[in-house]
Amino acid sequence: MPRLATIDFHVTSECNEECVYCWGPQGVEEVDTETAEAIVARIAASGARRVVFTGGDPLKRADIGSLVRLADDIGLEVALSTTGDELTAGFLDNYASCIDLISLPLDGPNEEVSSRTKKAGHFTAVMAALDILALHPAVDVKVATPVTRHNIDHVPDIVALLDRRAAVMPNRLFYNVFQAFPRSMSADVSWEDLVVSSAEFVELQERVGTTPHLFSISWLSHETLDRLYVMVFPDGTLTVPVGDRYVSYGPFLDVEDLDAVLERASFDFAKHLRHAAGWQRPA
Repeated sequence: MPRLATIDFHVTSECNEECVYCWGPQGVEEVDTETAEAIVARIAASGARRVVFTGGDPLKRADIGSLVRLADDIGLEVALSTTGDELTAGFLDNYASCIDLISLPLDGPNEEVSSRTKKAGHFTAVMAALDILALHPAVDVKVATPVTRHNIDHVPDIVALLDRRAAVMPNRLFYNVFQAFPRSMSADVSWEDLVVSSAEFVELQERVGTTPHLFSISWLSHETLDRLYVMVFPDGTLTVPVGDRYVSYGPFLDVEDLDAVLERASFDFAKHLRHAAGWQRPA
């Protein structure tokens, strides 16, 4: 059995949002299309079954459609993690058949709460994205909420909103709830004003778990998030986040023994596989 299920390919740093808690690379130069295609092929050769195209917002990259199609053609499960405000009906008409899952962030149950950490209009953009995704029922939808001091009291309202959406959407729906983590490429983050405590996060999980829901919920604490992801950054470098650091291991295409590099990085293979099992492509 492969030891690695998923590799996140951050194809760009470009994004319409400026989230203070963002884990994505910032100001990193992008590889060209030929190199990006070679990275996708190498991800498949690594034994990983899934590529997550992310960023920044991968839809800001002009060749994302061809990368998605290539990944699908060579047999990878394809996930796309986008902010939602660049997702269009035209893109889905062209590429939905190549995509297994699209992930969208949702910071609040309405514009007022969402705009505390996202730009004004983002909530509306995500609702519109959910509407057009409902026209492509074969694409699974994941909604992700980073829990911060700004929205912790409103997460039950987000769950209620998603319950209403799940009742009418033909897509499979999944919900990930993250405990905002003190790791960012931005140097000007006041984490004490942002991060909720582990006790608060557990209490929130218990509160939401008192009622059944129409979708599965994954709760991702600080500890769960650590040493969980294998990333290829826009410049093609292999990166493994550990603690509050992004540790680079050089160009991904030059790595001869990925397992050995990840062992050296103290990557948690078992936790990674458990997390990846939370979503599977339908048979």
